[in-house]
Amino acid sequence: MEKFIAGYRKFRSTYFRENEGFIQELMAKGQKPSALMIACSDSRIDPSLKFDVAPGEMFIVRNVANLVPPFEQGGKYHGTSAALEFAVRALEVEHVIVMGHARCGGIHSLMNNPRGGDFVGSWMTIAETARARAVAANLPPAEAQTLCEHEAVKVSLENLLTFPWVKDAVDAGKLTLHGWYFDLGTATLYTLNADGKFLEA
Repeated sequence: MEKFIAGYRKFRSTYFRENEGFIQELMAKGQKPSALMIACSDSRIDPSLKFDVAPGEMFIVRNVANLVPPFEQGGKYHGTSAALEFAVRALEVEHVIVMGHARCGGIHSLMNNPRGGDFVGSWMTIAETARARAVAANLPPAEAQTLCEHEAVKVSLENLLTFPWVKDAVDAGKLTLHGWYFDLGTATLYTLNADGKFLEA
């Protein structure tokens, strides 16, 4: 824990002091990010670091395997859906980015132990169609995992359009959806094209 406290002290004495005016203005005027990124909780995946994002520029939601559930109002707890609603309806972001990544632990669990854990297995059923597509391709394990990671991004993009206010904003030309895939091992970003393929950015 001392490492984190030391990091806080460094932040306060350097970044905060150097940018105090900007931060005070940001806090006074409120946030107006242009994009929402739905990224994985994986500790190796830090969107702010990878995309040089300053405070206030991007609204970031992180969960296991960067998944978007389909629209539904049953149950009690909808953390990702609530954040999505806030970003789209209150902040009026112009872009929603779903960013998958290589060697995702959630996707590995889905491929190898799809019903494991108290919560992870249930959560990962959101991407069951991605798993089915990967299994059907009959690939070696590492390639099947990568394919499932790609397909899970597509599933989340499909699920985004089940939210009425997301679809309305997209249809009105006020919101654009993007699928990204990041490989930290090679520092390579791939973007999903209209043909359904991921190409290097």
